[in-house]
Amino acid sequence: MTIDEQQVDTVTLAPVERSYLNRELSWIAFNRRVLEEARDPRNPLLERVKFLAIFASNLDEFFMIRVSGIKQQISAGVRKQSPDGLTPTEQLMAIRRELLPLLEEERQLLLQDLLPNLRAHGIYIYDYSELNPGQREWVDTYFHRHVFPVLTPLAFDSSRPFPFISNLSLNLAVVIQDREKGELFARVKVPEVLPRLVQLPAELCEAPGDMPAGRQACFIWLEQVIAAHLNALFPGVVVRASYPFRVIRNADMEIEEDEADDLLATIEQGVRRRRFGEVVRLKVDHSMPERIVQLLVTNLKISPTDVYTVRGPLGLADLMSLLRLDRPDLKDAPHVPVLPHALRDDADIFEAIQHGDILLHHPYHSFSPIIDFIQAAADDPDVLAIKQTLYRVGSNSPIVKALMHAREQGKQVTAVVELKARFDEENNIIWARQMERAGVHVVYGLLGLKVHAKLALVVRKEQDGIRCYAHLGTGNYNATTARIYTDLGMLTCRPEVTADVVDLFNYLTAYSRQDTYRKLLVAPVTLRANLKRLIKREIERQRAFGDGRLIFKMNALVDTAMINALYRASQAGVKVDLIVRGMCSLRPGVPGLSENISVRSIVGPFLEHHRIYYFHNGGQPEVYLGSADLMERNLDRRVEAVFPVEDPALMRYVHDTLLQTYLADNYRARVLNPDGTYTRLTPTSELVDSQDPARMVGDR
Repeated sequence: MTIDEQQVDTVTLAPVERSYLNRELSWIAFNRRVLEEARDPRNPLLERVKFLAIFASNLDEFFMIRVSGIKQQISAGVRKQSPDGLTPTEQLMAIRRELLPLLEEERQLLLQDLLPNLRAHGIYIYDYSELNPGQREWVDTYFHRHVFPVLTPLAFDSSRPFPFISNLSLNLAVVIQDREKGELFARVKVPEVLPRLVQLPAELCEAPGDMPAGRQACFIWLEQVIAAHLNALFPGVVVRASYPFRVIRNADMEIEEDEADDLLATIEQGVRRRRFGEVVRLKVDHSMPERIVQLLVTNLKISPTDVYTVRGPLGLADLMSLLRLDRPDLKDAPHVPVLPHALRDDADIFEAIQHGDILLHHPYHSFSPIIDFIQAAADDPDVLAIKQTLYRVGSNSPIVKALMHAREQGKQVTAVVELKARFDEENNIIWARQMERAGVHVVYGLLGLKVHAKLALVVRKEQDGIRCYAHLGTGNYNATTARIYTDLGMLTCRPEVTADVVDLFNYLTAYSRQDTYRKLLVAPVTLRANLKRLIKREIERQRAFGDGRLIFKMNALVDTAMINALYRASQAGVKVDLIVRGMCSLRPGVPGLSENISVRSIVGPFLEHHRIYYFHNGGQPEVYLGSADLMERNLDRRVEAVFPVEDPALMRYVHDTLLQTYLADNYRARVLNPDGTYTRLTPTSELVDSQDPARMVGDR
């Protein structure tokens, strides 16, 4: 069966339930893969704990953004079906159905595997009831000195309203018996300003018999310390019991940009309002009586289906603090990034770029050349201007400091700061104000669009005139995440590319209506149409010569029009290999629809983040890198820049080393089945690990 080109975006390629996988359930499948890493004994113990913490943190964000959005649709009476045919209500029910057994798996892993294994290696997380007299004495002193002054118990009765429960807060529901008023309820918030895992002195810790002194560490959960001392907060009454609970609220900000006189102030207000969003999940300890659960449900104005009951501690993202322990024996061996050959031997960075494009592959390559690029531009008397986009830069950004230093050196500096970068809004506001005080010209992007493109431009006066240098990347200008995210970046001074970067910055900062570019594929202007054009070219090659070939790597694939284009390629016989870390709504391996498409996901110590689009083009390949996933928001509602790799050696590196290694991975890869489940591959002969630095960098 073939499909007419003009019909591809609207035609039903197969019954809806066969054509697409549900986006939300696909995300849950991704987080299940994260949990698998926590279960995998091939990972060092503290790395397994890290993956469990990531699983919990991911789930919090999923409820704050995705589930809250579905609940808003239900409240608004929206009945529009998702591409896979589910109404908002049906999606919410399916999410709960998938999550309940997954949360039980999480608890079994924690209580029956990780905690006992931690103890076997000298890391104890005690329950209060397990403390010996010496440990209890220390904990009692810690409570009265450090915890008690911070606590604020809040009563709930006829004269006092139900207390506000902030987003992500951990609380104790306290049941009190008063001889005059009977049973009463109070809430005690576990303070976020104190460590969640309270560490006891090493000399008070137990240690396995064969462990050298000083290697052990022991902790107790802060909420258990508070629960054991509630009588100090409620003198004169009897504390019957206390039960932990945790609240997740809608944290997605809706900004009416066209009505905002001051976008900076509007975003600030939105960040403050985030803690007051509607409750979308209540997580409670399994010991909480039904009457207390009902009290919380009523006063938080939620449905019983918003309640998730679990065994053991809540808020497992806080386990990430254990990674600070000095236990290299329980962690991955540290990776030391290297410099590409072109930038070794103290090469002048501008001269090196003149000799040819330089491709950086993080975290295998160091992030320092990008910092050096901006710092060198700041100090170079021949540099006239620096322009850069900033999306997520981190809390101690050397890039931002370099931009401010450049301004101090008299350069013209422009920073396009995306204030709407979710959960980084507050950090970006701080940096924007600091840069403005330093004299940097700060631009807050375009109305109705997020600026997600990763671009830096340096304008330099040279003997033969003005030359522009650019860095284009797939990841953020964030030195911290560059150590754990896989990303690609290219340093270039090719005139056609840098001219496009100049035009794109004019589009971002002025009234430009630029709608054509020489080399870049730019969203929302040209990216979607050009990707479809390049896919169509492979279809035509397949029909004429039988050599159609596509390899795409990305974070997410959920845009139905792009999925339909890939289905059409498969039906024409084009071999399509997709490497999709997270959500994937494309259903591979369906006869007559997608039998020529394979989808795999790589989950490991490094977060796979680069986007690579490879078009075989009859043996004269075109390779594009960029910031855009195949999602409607990236293609239509963001400014994205996808750029070509044209140097033959760099193209071979991307295809032969990167993409072929990902497709051969049998250590971290999971293959997507037509029903939406994933099958983990296992080595049969040679082990291929696509996150092995020796494979990914080689001699480059």
